[in-house]
Amino acid sequence: MQTIVGVLRGGPSREHEVSLKTGAAMLANLPEDRFVVRDIYINKEGTWHDRGKPTYPERVLRQVDVVLIGLHGEYGEDGEVQKLLELFGVPYTGSDSFGSYLAMHKLMSKTRAREAGLLTPEFRYVENVSDSEAVAHDIIRSFHQPVVVKPIGWGSSVGISMVGGYAPVLSAIEKLFADGAPSVLVEEYIRGKEATAGVVEGLRGETLYTLPTVEIVPPSDDFFSYGAKYSGKTREICPGNFSRVANEELQRAAKVMHRALGLRHYSRSDFIVSPKGVYYLETNTLPGLTKESLMPKALSSIGVHFSEFLSHLVNLALGR
Repeated sequence: MQTIVGVLRGGPSREHEVSLKTGAAMLANLPEDRFVVRDIYINKEGTWHDRGKPTYPERVLRQVDVVLIGLHGEYGEDGEVQKLLELFGVPYTGSDSFGSYLAMHKLMSKTRAREAGLLTPEFRYVENVSDSEAVAHDIIRSFHQPVVVKPIGWGSSVGISMVGGYAPVLSAIEKLFADGAPSVLVEEYIRGKEATAGVVEGLRGETLYTLPTVEIVPPSDDFFSYGAKYSGKTREICPGNFSRVANEELQRAAKVMHRALGLRHYSRSDFIVSPKGVYYLETNTLPGLTKESLMPKALSSIGVHFSEFLSHLVNLALGR
């Protein structure tokens, strides 16, 4: 008897369009001889659709055996949709609601990284827009310029900017609050090579299998911003051109963060490799799975076909 897999895609987040691509890749690559696939689309207003028609989550979720989550950003990666799936008792791929929330909250994930002994950039946390001026003054006095200004709780580098000087820093902070960011993180800028390392539970008989590292080389006039991620102009080298020591540390740190955040099934952590060491930036609990995405490239480099990976995730969710 075939397993009925519901693929969740879309969602009310700033990464709606990327999620559609991840979901489409999942739909196209789930083996038809093993699974009956249901395309569950969530529009930007949060309305669920089954076979093109609006529906209620509980109605469609009663008709599937397992859910493959192709959502990104708010609602998908912050634990909200996971809470709903847990409420209805539906097995699903990826981390549970609490692990997802921890990883998405950049301050909490950095705190876990420090507790685990990893390096991470120095930072200032801006909880309210009323604190913006005071923090901007402190940033100018305390950190070399430029600095990295990023929202708490958004993914795919959405809203991240690299700016220097009091007025630009203050403007970047205030803009994020105006755009709806719940709070803001301002980090010191670490010069070095951008890198990412993915891990997959149970792959090839290992409790936590580490994928080859990927070196990210954005265009010379950009960092790995949202635009650089999906423009096709960023070079992604797998395995990355790192020293043996740096490469081993990247893979070790990816495992450390998967465990420290209490994650499940798979994750991908981002780093900067600098002369001072490997610095942890953040962890993605539902990394992009489009053809431009990093994790499929790392899987392909070790001979794991995308359809094999998706089948593995479904089996993990079902406890097989």
